[in-house]
Amino acid sequence: MIDFKFLDPRGLIQESYKIDGISAPECRSIFLDWALGLPAGVAMQDYIKPLIDHYGKSNGDHPMTQTLRQGLKTAPATGRRGGRAARVAE
Repeated sequence: MIDFKFLDPRGLIQESYKIDGISAPECRSIFLDWALGLPAGVAMQDYIKPLIDHYGKSNGDHPMTQTLRQGLKTAPATGRRGGRAARVAE
């Protein structure tokens, strides 16, 4: 059995599903707060997958489910470098 207190210790994700009329921007803000509270060095996707499995089954069209699914995607490489790396040729 999965310990959801471990995955969502402050209950932010759980509570977002209880808010009537919550919007996608509000869910993204809650998600960011949740993600910033994760322990350093953990793979966020390992936390997101069980949350989607638990909450997303009966709430597939909820904005938080959509936000969690977006959180599983990897960020595209920008190809841009800043600071010293941008100024010094390799």
